[in-house]
Amino acid sequence: MAEIVPFYGVLPAKKYASRVAALPYDVYSREEAAAAAAKDCLSFLNIDRPETQFDPAQDMYAPEVYQKADEMLQAEIAEGVFIQDSEKNYYIYELTMNGRSQTGLVACASIDDYIHNVIRKHENTRAEKEEDRVHHVDQCSAQTGPIFLAYHRDERVAAVIDRAKRQEPIFDFVSEDGIGHRGWRMDDTSDILEICEAFTAIDRIYIADGHHRAESAVRVGLMRRAEHPDYDGSEEFNYFLSVLFPDDELLIMDYNRVVKDLNGLTVQEFLKRAGETFAITPCEMGQKPQKKGCVMMYLDSRWYHMELKEQYRSTDPVEGLDVSVLQNRLIGPVLDIQDPKRNWRIDFVGGIRGIGELERLVDEEGWAVAFAMHPTSIAELFAVADAGLLMPPKSTWFEPKLRSGLFLHLFER
Repeated sequence: MAEIVPFYGVLPAKKYASRVAALPYDVYSREEAAAAAAKDCLSFLNIDRPETQFDPAQDMYAPEVYQKADEMLQAEIAEGVFIQDSEKNYYIYELTMNGRSQTGLVACASIDDYIHNVIRKHENTRAEKEEDRVHHVDQCSAQTGPIFLAYHRDERVAAVIDRAKRQEPIFDFVSEDGIGHRGWRMDDTSDILEICEAFTAIDRIYIADGHHRAESAVRVGLMRRAEHPDYDGSEEFNYFLSVLFPDDELLIMDYNRVVKDLNGLTVQEFLKRAGETFAITPCEMGQKPQKKGCVMMYLDSRWYHMELKEQYRSTDPVEGLDVSVLQNRLIGPVLDIQDPKRNWRIDFVGGIRGIGELERLVDEEGWAVAFAMHPTSIAELFAVADAGLLMPPKSTWFEPKLRSGLFLHLFER
């Protein structure tokens, strides 16, 4: 059973919410973060990426950088930019993109559920990325970026959330990218109890996005336990900030690939090798693949439709993923890119940028070939996590992105 609990939310004052809300810290390069943070002193990116407050030559992982994040957060709480609720509540966070909405429950999840695989993962984490957030969370004694969790839709939970959304929103704005953001406070005692009870009947929850944030939050929680050996489990450091969405409301977009060269092959030689695994048909213009097992390829200023041959299809949760097939049958053996996480010859392009971005990269930026993927489904993600397996890098691109700064969770120092 899952332990999903209410918490003393720290929220921006309503008049500041639209200014505070920021995209996740890890979607920006250092230069991009500095430019974005400079646009508004209240953008939470200033706290999430505290190196933006220093000279570009500053070591962004130095202790004084994380200390700066804590100083700014405490100052904004003192100034009333952020206000902490006096009671433990759940919260609701609705995002709307292109007329389509998804509604999540903002709550705290248990680090023990993470350790014992009630909260299931589908990605490996990288130590250097973990360390940054461990230092940030530890110094601030706060989780500032929610972990994006998913669960099989539960009608009992849905009914309570729908009822709570009839209240006046605590924030309601449209961000620069056109995404609508609305939030509500769920403070009715009976509603809180019903949500708690409903999740005790849910035996598995999945990390959709935010594996590094989750791992870092759990590591800090375990550090606090070691520092407080008399802990009883009720302390806030035993929980981490999350937003939980029902699976049927989530949108996973394609996560596409571009490769710098053809590994010494001519266009015709490469097409011949690709044709060993895929049935390839030239197309007049590019479009996204319409079904699993199909890939669109842009090569030599021309689009091709590629459909996986029947003998190479697999029912294995990982090997059967389109991204796995492309990597294992073409990008690895033919283009000699064995480790896509560390090879400079390959890059990944979120589907939010569209097919035109793939054409631009090949025609204008010098990349040799681009692959437009069919999106990984939420059912495939669940199947991989349930099997205790891991997806290849860059398998899923979720939209819209949760904003940081709208909900904070503080815990004991």
